[in-house]
Amino acid sequence: MSELAGKVAIVTGAGQGVGRGIAVALARRGAKVALVGRTLAKLDAVAAEMGGDAASFACDVKDGAAIHATVDAVARLFGGIDILVNNAQEVPLGPLLGVEDEAFEAGFASGPLASFRFMKACHPYLHQRGGGTIINLASSAALRWDMANYGAYAAVKQATRALTRAAAAEWGPDNIRVLTIAPHAKSPGLAMWMENNPEEAEAFFRTIPLRRVGDCEIDIGNAVAALCGPDLAYLTGATIPLDGGQANFD
Repeated sequence: MSELAGKVAIVTGAGQGVGRGIAVALARRGAKVALVGRTLAKLDAVAAEMGGDAASFACDVKDGAAIHATVDAVARLFGGIDILVNNAQEVPLGPLLGVEDEAFEAGFASGPLASFRFMKACHPYLHQRGGGTIINLASSAALRWDMANYGAYAAVKQATRALTRAAAAEWGPDNIRVLTIAPHAKSPGLAMWMENNPEEAEAFFRTIPLRRVGDCEIDIGNAVAALCGPDLAYLTGATIPLDGGQANFD
């Protein structure tokens, strides 16, 4: 598979879980991948798994200056940027009265604000290459039948969806496509929750028509790679729910 040969991708939060799955899937299709995250050792382990077309970049996505420096460093190393995947996110969960301001602010700083900064920093490089693809990560949390304990997280992720729609409209003439995915994936955190809460996890599975949580690489990574490829070049501005049919974004 080489449909992304010659492409350069940035994936944030790439040291584990969904970010790792996306990075590996992009590399399997020929892309050179910049693995971005806070913990260099985790990134290096993924880079070693992927081979010579991956490189690690330590970056706190809540640091605007670090974001710009990282994007410039990726472009210098690989010669440009074609794909950006904004996956990193600190998650402010809990009842509204229990979520501290600091956690809410960290959710916005690591989520929509970081995505906003990465998108703007990457835009000139995408434009120089004649276009590209940006994938932002949202969540079906805002569409839950029971919003208790998910309000702050949902607010963060809905802001990301709004940024996607605006960027798709503004940057379409530059042939830059901007999409949102809303995945359910068996990340380390979710796997631990499932193991520790088997009855609740079983009830959760019953709300998913396919009755399972997605694999980070096979179900989520491969879908993102397809969205970045030539066969879906007319798709932009949409939210794609990679969740086994659970949520209704209509």
